[in-house]
Amino acid sequence: MPKLPDSPLTRTATTLAGTILTGVSAALIVLLAVIELIGLGGGLRLQVAAYAILPGVLVLGLILVAIGLWRQSRRARRQERAAGVPHARPILDLNQAGTRRMLVSALLLGAAVLIILGGAGYRGIEVLDSTPFCSEACHSVMQPEASAHARSPHADVDCVECHIGPGALSFVKAKMNGTMEMIEVFLNNYPRPVPTPVHQLRPARIVCEQCHWPAAFVGDRLVIHTHYGEDAANTPTQTVLLLHVGGQAGKTNTGIHWHVGSGVRIRYLADPSRKSIYSVELTTPDGAQKTFKNDAVPPVDAEWRAMDCMDCHNRPTHIFRTPAQVIDVALRDGTIDTSLPFVKREALRVLQTQYATQEQARTGISRDIAAFYSGNYPDVAANRAAAVTDAGKVLGDLWCDNVFPQMKVTWDTYANNLGHDQSPGCFRCHDNKHITAKAEKISKKCELCHAVVAQDEPAPQVLKDLQQ
Repeated sequence: MPKLPDSPLTRTATTLAGTILTGVSAALIVLLAVIELIGLGGGLRLQVAAYAILPGVLVLGLILVAIGLWRQSRRARRQERAAGVPHARPILDLNQAGTRRMLVSALLLGAAVLIILGGAGYRGIEVLDSTPFCSEACHSVMQPEASAHARSPHADVDCVECHIGPGALSFVKAKMNGTMEMIEVFLNNYPRPVPTPVHQLRPARIVCEQCHWPAAFVGDRLVIHTHYGEDAANTPTQTVLLLHVGGQAGKTNTGIHWHVGSGVRIRYLADPSRKSIYSVELTTPDGAQKTFKNDAVPPVDAEWRAMDCMDCHNRPTHIFRTPAQVIDVALRDGTIDTSLPFVKREALRVLQTQYATQEQARTGISRDIAAFYSGNYPDVAANRAAAVTDAGKVLGDLWCDNVFPQMKVTWDTYANNLGHDQSPGCFRCHDNKHITAKAEKISKKCELCHAVVAQDEPAPQVLKDLQQ
């Protein structure tokens, strides 16, 4: 076996191990970067290995080299003291060719390491901040959130834009939290489902208001909800609302966005889930304060929170709807044929069936829909086979978009506080039960937030008038 050259980098096991780790990891980083650049594939795993794991191994190698050199120096000093020889410091004589070669080599190696670490670090931040990393690195954990994000109004917004926010301190804090979460994934002791609300989320005024300005006056917004009946004809009806979104007009705050208007400050005392609110403290632009309380006794872990966008828009991206809602959308958009008899009723039935896996759900839902029509409407099953098959497939997709058995996420796991359909939402405060010492109430009047122009009507006159 050839003998290694007598060099400080190979003289001890520590420096030798560090040198090998540094050299191999640096070579692999360069190789994987070249593979990515020329488009030979590898995807997220290659990127994480090249720009997150291997740079850490390279730094570990450098640390081992430094420790080994320090131990060599300390050992040499002990030997000198034992022999009574005075310690001689190294002399850097650039007149010596060997010294010049050593210095040039050290500078080139140092520059190469810095370039590799700098490039890998820069690219690593891009990879670790990417939506694929957030959604795929811990695939089973984040699959529900990733699925909802892909179908949301913020699908083109990277996860870090909301979950980290601007600034180096936010980045470091988020990555420290992320490291602990990855350890939980590795040990398989992460919570199922992921708990909400996220208490360490940065304030909405820092995150959301990079794009959304509640001070901008919006006024009223026309909202149309189309629903389908559970009868044979799947009869459609429509509800038309004039939503008082409001905002700030001059110095006046109006509508729903009055809550976050200029000069308005609201705090509330709630349990950690923020589903039950016990006290509400209002400060108006003129500085006046009012405190509204209900009769319930707050739990010991109740906490005060300053109200912001997230208290109503608690699911701005990771939106999970009810079975009735997703079926109505599918029928409205034509992905499920409305002429199939009782398809709304049967769709509700199969979507609320429990399955152990998403694969079983797709198979079972398609089978149940086909069995219903073959058993009750054989002519439909024979003549409309494609429509029946498509309905089963779409319903299977809807189930898998909203139910994740491995994470214990089902239809009602993550309620949406926007409105009051899926959860108490607005009625957590607007319930006529939060009262001041002077008997003033937080009103429950519907007209505060919207005007009902038409409710569950087959053909609302207002829509006909607007089309003229």
